[in-house]
Amino acid sequence: MMSAVVTPAVLPTAALRDAADARHDAGFRWLLTATAVFVLVTLAGAALSMLWGGRSVLAHMGLDFFITSDWNPVEDRYGALVPIYGTLVTAVIAMLIAVPVSFGIAFFLTEIAPRWLRAPVGAAIELLAGIPSIIYGMWGFFVLMPVMRENLFPWLDAHLGPLPVIGALFRGPPIGIGMLTAGLVLSIMVIPFIAATMREVFKTVPARLKESAYALGATRWEVSRDIVLPYTRSAVIGGIFLGLGRALGETMAVTFVIGNSVAFTASLLEPSTTIAALIANDFGEATETYRAALLLLGFVLFLVTFVVLALARLMLRNLSRREGNA
Repeated sequence: MMSAVVTPAVLPTAALRDAADARHDAGFRWLLTATAVFVLVTLAGAALSMLWGGRSVLAHMGLDFFITSDWNPVEDRYGALVPIYGTLVTAVIAMLIAVPVSFGIAFFLTEIAPRWLRAPVGAAIELLAGIPSIIYGMWGFFVLMPVMRENLFPWLDAHLGPLPVIGALFRGPPIGIGMLTAGLVLSIMVIPFIAATMREVFKTVPARLKESAYALGATRWEVSRDIVLPYTRSAVIGGIFLGLGRALGETMAVTFVIGNSVAFTASLLEPSTTIAALIANDFGEATETYRAALLLLGFVLFLVTFVVLALARLMLRNLSRREGNA
């Protein structure tokens, strides 16, 4: 019986190759770690720099900066309640419109539309996401705002304004600008993001699950509710919150149509402002103290966006845990 003969050069070559692979793997791991740390340091640096820039206003106003609505740069009184309120309200309006519309588009493209129509419509939806926000703002100002002023606002004021509970939201002069118009423009902007995400997610649902449901007599609505949504729930929620993050930070499109007023109003038909719109309008001409207030306002927007995305991440983690337990 002959024994295998190993030449002396084989072992050193293999050892050198293993050592080189280990070095490359360690270098690649350190590179990825460095990129992750760089992102965290950049985010923390941006947030802390805005907080440091607004420290004088924060020391002067204290918590009143976050809970009062008096924004008066002439007298150095700053209350961020109005832009915070406008930011949240316009984002909520946008999501209330965008989420069901995006779901309808995604389900139509994956389940109902003929195959020859799916590719061009899907490409058109994705192209809408690449349109600059200022184009949406100009369209809202020149096209949407006259329609709102002449048709929708008078109807809302006449029919919903007299109602006892929600009437205060729909009373106001028909001038066409306001939080409702801004929310509608935002919804049109975030629909392509959410719809494209939902469409790609819906395409991952195994065909045998849907075909089995159809074979048992399920309708399209039942398939979407009981098969598609439960299978893709986590990814759908993630896409929705990504769209919400876009809506919270949008600047130019909102600036065109919201009215840019710092007076507090509960009505969706009256002018208001958002954090991003107020910063964009006033930062260039702000004095030292006013610039500090705007920097602190930017820190507030950072916190709002961070909290929203953190809640989304927490929700997705809870959903994943429940699905795993199930």
